Amino acid sequence: MLLMPALCAQTPEWRDPSKHRIQFVTVEPGVRLEVLDWGGSGRPLVLLTGSGNTARVFDDFAGKLTGIAHVYGITRRGFGASSHPESGYTDQRLADDVLQVLDSLKLVAPVLAGHSMGGNELTTLASQHPRSRQRTGLSGGRGRPTGFPGKRSRIYALANKLPPANRLPPPPAFPEPERRASAAGYQSARRALKAISEGTGKRDYSRIRAPILSLFAVFRSADDPLRQDMPRDPKERAAVQAFEAATMVTSNGMRRVS
Repeated sequence: MLLMPALCAQTPEWRDPSKHRIQFVTVEPGVRLEVLDWGGSGRPLVLLTGSGNTARVFDDFAGKLTGIAHVYGITRRGFGASSHPESGYTDQRLADDVLQVLDSLKLVAPVLAGHSMGGNELTTLASQHPRSRQRTGLSGGRGRPTGFPGKRSRIYALANKLPPANRLPPPPAFPEPERRASAAGYQSARRALKAISEGTGKRDYSRIRAPILSLFAVFRSADDPLRQDMPRDPKERAAVQAFEAATMVTSNGMRRVS
């Protein structure tokens, strides 16, 4: 889901306080990606962003990982300081972009960590290079590709009917550099996100042979007696059930249950 950051006044005095090094990697003629390097020691750890974000979204915690890994972050095409081409937003092309960055930086057996939409690139790479490059996947992107972003209006309409106790939490507070980078390229990011949604296919995990740690929410069914958040009012209960029926399906069609 593309979240609009709060617009920040652009002042000449502001300087990015984050402790990362910035470089650009050309992935095809006329297209280069921004790569942030927070340093560190150990195995390379490459962070892939969720929808609408730049690699600066990881600024607040990337430094906490440098004691166990050398941490990098990639801003995909169409976002932030990376190139904004008219094409190249399919799963395959975006995965090839990541592969180009890994090869350009000569990273050996990196761990790939994909948040939300970053699971698209990660899943494609891991399925096409199951063992030869010894990459390990950490994915937070198991959700349905055409779920919340692809059917945003219908989902938001259902969310607005939820009783207060069951409503979605407020958007996360982004680091200041991320708010500025995202706000500056908001219109371009909207076009890129639409193109990515149209170019996203069903994820296939069956060919992945690398070790995977997948993080996703676990929901209890509405009739689970251990569930404490279901309202007693019939209308409010129906609203919760309608919202969950529209959002609690994974990409392979299996309902998530505890």
